Amino acid sequence: MLDVINLALPFFGLMFLGYACGKLRSIPHSGLAWMNFFIIYVALPSMFYRILSRTPIEEVVNVPFMIGVTLATFLACVLSFVIAWVMRVGGVPEATMAAAAGGYGNVGYMAPGLALATLGPEATVPVALIFCFDSTLIFVLVPLMMTLAKGPRDSLPAALLQIVKRVALHPFIIATVLGIASAALRVQPPVALDTLLQFLANAAAPCALFTLGVTVALRPLTSVPWEVPPVIFVKLVVHPIMVLVILSALGPQPEIWVYTAVLLAALPPALNVFVLARQYETWVSQASSSILLGTVASVPTLTFVMWLVTTKRLPTSLFGF
Repeated sequence: MLDVINLALPFFGLMFLGYACGKLRSIPHSGLAWMNFFIIYVALPSMFYRILSRTPIEEVVNVPFMIGVTLATFLACVLSFVIAWVMRVGGVPEATMAAAAGGYGNVGYMAPGLALATLGPEATVPVALIFCFDSTLIFVLVPLMMTLAKGPRDSLPAALLQIVKRVALHPFIIATVLGIASAALRVQPPVALDTLLQFLANAAAPCALFTLGVTVALRPLTSVPWEVPPVIFVKLVVHPIMVLVILSALGPQPEIWVYTAVLLAALPPALNVFVLARQYETWVSQASSSILLGTVASVPTLTFVMWLVTTKRLPTSLFGF
């Protein structure tokens, strides 16, 4: 257990260092714009591309794994939607945002650093795939539900076109597609470019974790509505269990891939949930509360999952495959 604590403390330490800096210094949220741009458009895509381009293509194409993790995320969203629907007496827009908080973890900022630190470079491929499919699901599901609930500002075809553009042009997804294509064609960048990509990849996790802490510090914590705690419970506890059950039902998977999927499912709600809430002017304060409280609550739960996977006490299959 001491080894896991030593592994977790630097990881969470970067987050809390960012949180402390965000509370101690009065820096406007706009001051994070360039850091966010660097992380999302430069550092993390460089890491995804570099690792995927060096991975044998047969290891990347794992259809049962893709189906399993996406289905688990969808079911976690459905459960969170139902909880918010019942507790908010049928508010579809609010329940939709709660669904995103209950199913979409912080796979952009937290996942790469956490998975690589806990499981090593072999976890990068499943991390990239989980990000792509989870993000695609949320970026399609939320706009579609909000369009149906509030009525389209434009025509439905125009709204669908915007959804497709948003998914297809996301830098993480572009980097993943290019990395898989490079692996399939056995194309490697020149040495100088590869060294630059390595520098950027090494900066991705520390910058993302520190920025996450600062961003959480700048989120106002208001009164916590009743639906937020059960939604957080779905995200931190139920979602990882769903992933393990579904992957077990779909047949044997590589040990590292199962551990990575469960670890990422245990992540707290993503910062993008707040961005989406602001975009649609729905469930804004609740989204802020779910991110802050979910991040704090994930310290013991995520550390426990890290202990399970590092000590290999987590079964890779529940059904004896």
